[in-house]
Amino acid sequence: MDYRLSHIRQLESEAIYLMRETAAQFARPVLLFSGGKDSITLAWVARKAFWPAPIPFPFMHVDTGHNFPETLAYRDKFIEKMGARLIVASVQESIDKGLAVEEKGPNPSRNALQSVTLMDAIETHKFDAALGGGRRDEEKARAKERFFSHRDDFGQWDPKNQRPELWDLFNGFKHPGEHFRVFPLSNWTELDVWMYLKEERVPLPGLYFSHRRKVVERDGVLLAESPFITLMEGETYAEETVRFRTIGDATCTGAFRSEAAHIEDIIAEVAASRVTERGGRADDKRSDSAMEDRKKQGYF
Repeated sequence: MDYRLSHIRQLESEAIYLMRETAAQFARPVLLFSGGKDSITLAWVARKAFWPAPIPFPFMHVDTGHNFPETLAYRDKFIEKMGARLIVASVQESIDKGLAVEEKGPNPSRNALQSVTLMDAIETHKFDAALGGGRRDEEKARAKERFFSHRDDFGQWDPKNQRPELWDLFNGFKHPGEHFRVFPLSNWTELDVWMYLKEERVPLPGLYFSHRRKVVERDGVLLAESPFITLMEGETYAEETVRFRTIGDATCTGAFRSEAAHIEDIIAEVAASRVTERGGRADDKRSDSAMEDRKKQGYF
């Protein structure tokens, strides 16, 4: 009998090990859940890691207030299916309390403001570890992360001061006020995620599959019609067949022209693509170090 695991099952086993290490080393972990494919995968693995016991930590959604309605509907249905407890940290509440300032202009993004809301929620709930679905193939700054990524008492990340992780040994020691971000999917690729979701038959948001939607092209990014976007002079919405490779703030999450209506089509499309999924994120195009700058300020 061949007991060798497929590479997908090896990745799942590694992620389960990291989930259990997090539960063992930290007193108050939380799983960050956006309703996107990576956090769905993370939640699915968490359920398997602790089954038949319930997942021993809550989920938290940092809600920008500029979400696609489909994302919120899916989030609530999925959380109910998982039997998990959901905490919603609101960017709008951070703005109302004067902790964050809304961007101006025709295309204001709240992505950067999530850092303020996330840090406030971590402090309020006294979380000492936040599990996230970041992958190293997403963006160059995320490739610098460790599995256990230390944050100081200001929530800041120093890419030059990360702890070695040898022989599957993880050092979760921290001083009061500090915390960790934990990335169990670090060794996964976008293609791995889709293959896993297909194998596990996980229900997914319709935004990931091709559909007709009104979009406007701005700086090479297809932005979906939204009450949070102001059209500039000469711009008009046009209906196209698109899908989303990543789900985030509607003001900066770009769609891709695609006919991929089934998960098998998506897997074939991702396998052939030479553009990363974040190639459609308008906020990442603001500077070459946009993501790393936000991460140093507490962004996930």
